[in-house]
Amino acid sequence: MGILSATNLGKAHGPEVVFSGITFDLPARARVALVGPNGSGKTTLLRILAGEEGPSEGQAHLARGARLGYLPQEARFGAAHTLWDECLEAVARLREQESELARLAEELGAHPDDADLLARYGRIQHIFEHGGGYTYETRIQKVLSGVGFSLDDYDLPLPKLSGGQRTRALLARLLLENPDVLVLDEPTNHLDIAAVEWLESALRDYEGAALIVSHDRYFLDRVAEYVWELSPVGFEQYRGNYSHYLRQREERWAERHEYIQSEFERLEKDIEYIRKNISGQRTQQAKGKLSRISREIRAIEGQGFLAIRGKKWSEYGSSVNPFRVEEAAQRLAALRPPDSATRTFHLSMRPRQRSGELVLRAEHLTVGYPGKALFQVEALELRRLECAALIGPNGAGKTTFLRTILEQLPPLAGEVQLGASLRTGYFAQAHEDLRPDLTLVQEVQRARPGMLENEARAYLGRFLFSGDDHFKKVAMLSGGERGRLALAKLSLLDANLLLLDEPSNHLDIPAQEVLQQVLAEFDGTILMVSHDRYLIDALATQVWEVDAASQTLRAFRGTYSEYRGLDLPEHGNGKVALQPQADADRPNANAPGPLASAGLSKNERQRAEQRVAALEERILALEEQIETIGKRLETPPDDPQEVRRLGEEYAYHEVELAEAMREWENLHASLSQ
Repeated sequence: MGILSATNLGKAHGPEVVFSGITFDLPARARVALVGPNGSGKTTLLRILAGEEGPSEGQAHLARGARLGYLPQEARFGAAHTLWDECLEAVARLREQESELARLAEELGAHPDDADLLARYGRIQHIFEHGGGYTYETRIQKVLSGVGFSLDDYDLPLPKLSGGQRTRALLARLLLENPDVLVLDEPTNHLDIAAVEWLESALRDYEGAALIVSHDRYFLDRVAEYVWELSPVGFEQYRGNYSHYLRQREERWAERHEYIQSEFERLEKDIEYIRKNISGQRTQQAKGKLSRISREIRAIEGQGFLAIRGKKWSEYGSSVNPFRVEEAAQRLAALRPPDSATRTFHLSMRPRQRSGELVLRAEHLTVGYPGKALFQVEALELRRLECAALIGPNGAGKTTFLRTILEQLPPLAGEVQLGASLRTGYFAQAHEDLRPDLTLVQEVQRARPGMLENEARAYLGRFLFSGDDHFKKVAMLSGGERGRLALAKLSLLDANLLLLDEPSNHLDIPAQEVLQQVLAEFDGTILMVSHDRYLIDALATQVWEVDAASQTLRAFRGTYSEYRGLDLPEHGNGKVALQPQADADRPNANAPGPLASAGLSKNERQRAEQRVAALEERILALEEQIETIGKRLETPPDDPQEVRRLGEEYAYHEVELAEAMREWENLHASLSQ
């Protein structure tokens, strides 16, 4: 049995079943991602496992003596003390030992020859030192810095913290408490990229087990060793990270589809045999087949094709009166195989007209507010069909830069030059363009004047809004619903330049995948602010980083994977110093590509060629890293933990290399067609 387990766990609210039949064992030290569409019950399952609410059926079990730490999406504190004091609560046992050691030291000063006192002092000191007693303040500072707090935040009272700060504070406390099991619900919410990367490292070094719900696909790729999928179809378990899960899920459902299709064909042949022989010489055989098929169809109707797979027909249930032949045929025709596709919205982005080749240029630009400069831009250029990802810490001025481009804010110095024939679509992070007093139909009609009500309702249906939802006030929508509505309005603008501020926020993973595919096929130019590294890695042809320490924005031409793998000089904050774009590096957008393919558009070809170049750099870097680690393992260090870490890193890089090679081969094949 694992450190945390569940047996036939189910939850229902009255007649509405959230999930049922969940059984699992969470191994010690395992890193498990729990994924599934919004509304499938992921948060409910975590709350049951954490003891926050009870199941309707089944039971969950935490191993004897094990401690579980739970991070909800919205953290709450009852105490009114400071952030620093809250973190000290996490090391309360060490502080008690520290006080006891101080008391014993004082007694030893008065009785230096007391052997019992000396022995007790030695035992407690050993426990204190082994538990990190001499470094706990340093650990607190490291964890608080890792999740994005500065020294100035340490004395903030907990009631004064924002919702995001409270979540980060609880995450810090949990990491300091070091429980045996971490149950984390969207831990990367409210973290910038640097903080998420720090959390990835912390979780890799964490010695307990972790069960994580997250919409951050890149994070799941870096952390997860197993993926558990909770969906309307049921509960499925997969080995490997998120990318491995995607491939395995596709293979699993392809095999199941083939099996179900073969079962349909077998049953249809049996029914045809019964029709031909029910009144002939083989009537007994035909009646026997009809009895068996009747039990089989009833079992499929009640449990589904997959639930009876591998069972003998005698195990399908008690014997009942068989169907008539035509009734059996009708019931068979009415059976529906399970749908592997998660219900998601349908989005399209089609520019009304082509923009000029130069889309955006900025030189000697200062972005900020009167009296407060946020950062400077030496030189920047974005051309048609490119996608630039704007990254940097929270509060660095990324949204302010977008508003400067939109001419909602004037630059403090310099200028932004926009290209010809631009039609701009803006997706605001806080969805400020949505009016809370309007209904969904009215919002859509505001984006497309003249659209009839029935047309607006049909259009909203493509974004998973149905029935009475159409007449809800915007103020009543959840974050995910507001995001879908904002995307619905954006696609009506027929823009050729998209300015996107955290477009994947609040979207579940299936919706993120739809958004990614649509943006990849977009025949225009994209500038996006995002913490979604999976989306950035898939789309970006440039990475623009705002460095808050030096208050500069520097541009790197290439993919996010290439940007991460660079061996460049570092700033004081440990981040690579990116070089400003040089004219010689800028592609000639009018020049034809080196290859032509009838299967790829010019936009797709350009991005594919850029991806191939980035992959070649990545493959070279991974091969060098694998060789370096291999040489270290030839003469392994004495520390077994370090040997284990090196072995895991070696295996991880090998998986990365295999995936990069596979993608490189596929892209080469498509470019060569």
